[in-house]
Amino acid sequence: MIDLAKLLWRNAEGQDIAEYAVMLAVILVIVIGTVRLIGGNANNVFSQVASSVGAQ
Repeated sequence: MIDLAKLLWRNAEGQDIAEYAVMLAVILVIVIGTVRLIGGNANNVFSQVASSVGAQ
């Protein structure tokens, strides 16, 4: 198993694609998490603003 890991580490061909795939997956997880977190809060803020504007 260690020999396979060393072989893959030394073999630079194809390594860039795997790195980009992992980086893309991490970015997507962060973006989706942020949108879900901020999305709910933004909806509450807009509702409060709409209620305040409508009350005046």
